[in-house]
Amino acid sequence: MSREPRLRQFKFDAEKFKELLVYVAESSTDDPVFGPVKLNKILYYADFAAYRELGEPITGATYRKFDEGPAPDEMLEWRDHLIAQGEARIEVRRHFTGGEKRLLLCDGRRADREMFSPAERRIVDEVLAFFHGKLDREVAEFAHREPGCAVARDREVIPYESAWLRPAPIGRETEEQALRIAKERGYGAL
Repeated sequence: MSREPRLRQFKFDAEKFKELLVYVAESSTDDPVFGPVKLNKILYYADFAAYRELGEPITGATYRKFDEGPAPDEMLEWRDHLIAQGEARIEVRRHFTGGEKRLLLCDGRRADREMFSPAERRIVDEVLAFFHGKLDREVAEFAHREPGCAVARDREVIPYESAWLRPAPIGRETEEQALRIAKERGYGAL
């Protein structure tokens, strides 16, 4: 008789999720390549890092694997709620990679950062800093290397317990090949 492992379920905190959306959008206004793909990954990494460090995610959102990496089930509902309430809007901005949808705040709307503990704010700020300036392609590739995302099937829930998994180290042969390619392409010393 085989038994499926029971994965821990967390209660979704809609208010924290909404404020985290605002927090991330507000903090990313100076990132010229911030958009929905990056927003989804920042939320994913913040929740999973909080689970790993604090024992609970920040929002308890449910993340699924998609072509461009993890995204929360709750994203569209709460993004649309913010827009309907006049608290946010979608604006298309052109930059060197082409058009990109961006979640931008309306005048005067600021995140209620007091809703988050100092440890949660530190985690969010670290994730924001790590992804600042990275293109969607880079962010998606990085997310696909996460063990939880790598083993999940398309649209399958990524369990929070996967935050404890680490990618396998690369072998010496792979490392040498990567360095050789980098040198050939003129990337200099790595």
